[in-house]
Amino acid sequence: MSVAKQDVRSLAEAARAASRVLATAPTSQKDEALGAMARHLRQATPAILAANEADMAAARTAGKGDAFLDRLLLDASRVEAMARAVESVAGLKDPVGEQTEEWDRPNGLHVRKVRLPLGVVLMIYEARPNVTSDAAALCLKSGNAALLRGGSEAARSNAAIASALAAGVTEAGLPAACIQPVPPGERETLLELLKLEGLIDLCIPRGGEGLIRFVAENARIPVVKHYKGVCHVYVHGAADLEMAARITVNAKTSRPGVCNAAECLLVDRSVAERFLPQVGRELVARGVELHGDAATVEVLERAGVPVKPASEEDWGREFLDLVLAVRVVDGLDAALGHIARYGSEHTEAIVTADAAVAGRFTREAQASAVVWNASTRFNDGGELGLGAEIGISTSRLHAFGPMGLRELTSQKYVIHGNGQVR
Repeated sequence: MSVAKQDVRSLAEAARAASRVLATAPTSQKDEALGAMARHLRQATPAILAANEADMAAARTAGKGDAFLDRLLLDASRVEAMARAVESVAGLKDPVGEQTEEWDRPNGLHVRKVRLPLGVVLMIYEARPNVTSDAAALCLKSGNAALLRGGSEAARSNAAIASALAAGVTEAGLPAACIQPVPPGERETLLELLKLEGLIDLCIPRGGEGLIRFVAENARIPVVKHYKGVCHVYVHGAADLEMAARITVNAKTSRPGVCNAAECLLVDRSVAERFLPQVGRELVARGVELHGDAATVEVLERAGVPVKPASEEDWGREFLDLVLAVRVVDGLDAALGHIARYGSEHTEAIVTADAAVAGRFTREAQASAVVWNASTRFNDGGELGLGAEIGISTSRLHAFGPMGLRELTSQKYVIHGNGQVR
């Protein structure tokens, strides 16, 4: 179901009014709402799964690939995981009203910095139904009203999830407009949303390159981009190769269709002959198609491991599938140079036993998360103790990396005087 331009403004105006109520709601009421939201998600599991099956059937008919279908798919365990994520947000410290700094001025003024909600957050996302519940929970706990504009491929799933969430919100006595789904419509409707200065305070787009660019080029409201994840694993010459293989396989195959999955493997020339056949066999056994540079192809073909020659387009590409680009590099400087040219500032990992090399890599690799001796898949709000995340920002302003509760707030100065004038 599409929505008219005038209705978009009405939704935003309702969200603005709800945000004023939510901004001053006590933590206890917000946590009560989150508990009710989780409970209603569980109760609505049959309806949510039925809606998702209809979305999945349409996606299969449209010829969508396996990675896309995996992102879209919901089952009972994934709905339960969504409910647990909502509950985990209730267990986190409320950032609203948190004092982060205080000091006294020579003239007697007492100054504090205090966290406050952003206001109204517009989420624009594609075929990830779990974003609906994660974003709603994080926005509510941080005192922000949420407008949730999911993609048409997941429209039925998102509507069913949002209906359950709204029931929890109103049960706790908060305005239903704290969480509002925006039905997917024409690009003109999305353009109208992006023009609503004064009603919407922040837009967070999550999805493919085309969506992100469209939002960034047309928005009149602030945008925090959650751009593509071109994540690298660099296996240094001093790496434990067994560890490096475990990390590489996990980073690529645990969920290849997510943004923190590895898309490119860089291998130091000094260990390529020993490491590439080992990790290549393990990856191919898990269904991964390898695209290698000339040195990689030479080593793997000699070892009998299937590999295709990489094209220039493979470097810097987000496959979101069981495909991995592989390049042999001459040391740390070459690895850092490749990452600087082709990375998307999402997640970069190094495997090495050399602490000095790791120190250089973590200082010089520009990304929202830099990982030493662990999988790229750990750049995730839940794994880092933030609870559910609204996404992983690849913008350096105003947040960089997983966006949890604190990243959905701003800060204001509270100044206490006793009659001072300037």
